[in-house]
Amino acid sequence: MDTIAPLWLWIFFVVSVIVALFVDFVVLKKQGAHAVGVKEALNWSIVWVLLSFAFNGLFWWAVYQDHGVAMANTKSMEFLTGYLIEKSLAVDNIFVFLMIFTYFAVPPEFQKRVLMIGIIGAIVLRTVMILVGAWLIQQFHWILYVFGAFLVITGIKMWWAAGQEPDLESNPALRLLRRLMPVSKSFDGEKFFTIENGRRIATPLLLVIVLVGITDVIFAVDSIPAIFAITMDPFIVLTSNIFAILGLRAMYFLLAAIAAKFHLLSYGLAVILVFIGTKMMLIDVFKIPVAVSLAVVVSILAITMLWSVKTAPKIERTEGRAAREGAGS
Repeated sequence: MDTIAPLWLWIFFVVSVIVALFVDFVVLKKQGAHAVGVKEALNWSIVWVLLSFAFNGLFWWAVYQDHGVAMANTKSMEFLTGYLIEKSLAVDNIFVFLMIFTYFAVPPEFQKRVLMIGIIGAIVLRTVMILVGAWLIQQFHWILYVFGAFLVITGIKMWWAAGQEPDLESNPALRLLRRLMPVSKSFDGEKFFTIENGRRIATPLLLVIVLVGITDVIFAVDSIPAIFAITMDPFIVLTSNIFAILGLRAMYFLLAAIAAKFHLLSYGLAVILVFIGTKMMLIDVFKIPVAVSLAVVVSILAITMLWSVKTAPKIERTEGRAAREGAGS
């Protein structure tokens, strides 16, 4: 698998991820179980975004040293485009997490640990899937058309499903889990198993962990082909994916507080998937420049988010105004 990144940058990336996870675990253990506020989530989100941009700057410098400024600009733009695509698709992932936590009534102070475990699982899973995907594309070029068609179909399905409330009760994975193992009716702190009537049974938190993992598998199948439409370099695919995932926990708590404001975002993500899928299927006929792809992705996200805020449900705006008036009285 060909990559433009030097060996030392691969090593630096792996070490950086390990250090970032270690620091996150240390902070998590030190803080203990607690509800994450909007301010804390915003601060951590900014930290992860800045770290991602700093890494992209280092990547630009490494490519510049060996291949010149033109190649460095192209590759760093590929990283940025891939990062934004993965970050935006992660938003839809977050909305599903929010639904799972709400359905099981997971206390806010326990959600942080669940997301942390989910992130580690996602990193391992996506690393394997990306490396396998890169090998498949190298061996079978035609698989790009399969990926492209899959993304177009997924985008169309996402458009039609947008705005509909998923029925978690009918989820086959959840029903299977409940048949396979007895589950307690209440939580036992952050434990995944508890003792009830003298026997060891699962807590609802274990079901939540499993469903979060299954959800990430489903979304990885969508997001990984999408970034291969931007670049075939496994280093860029992997690093942009992982850096987007590292900030997922903080982004969840940030978006959970304002989820209703972006009620149209799923439509924008559907359009992005269709665009990326079309780009992938046209790769041997017309190669859309990376700068154009970046501009399209940013424009769709900006328009969708601004339109969501502008057309926010009237009930929400009325409640917000009433709350402000009540606070001022």
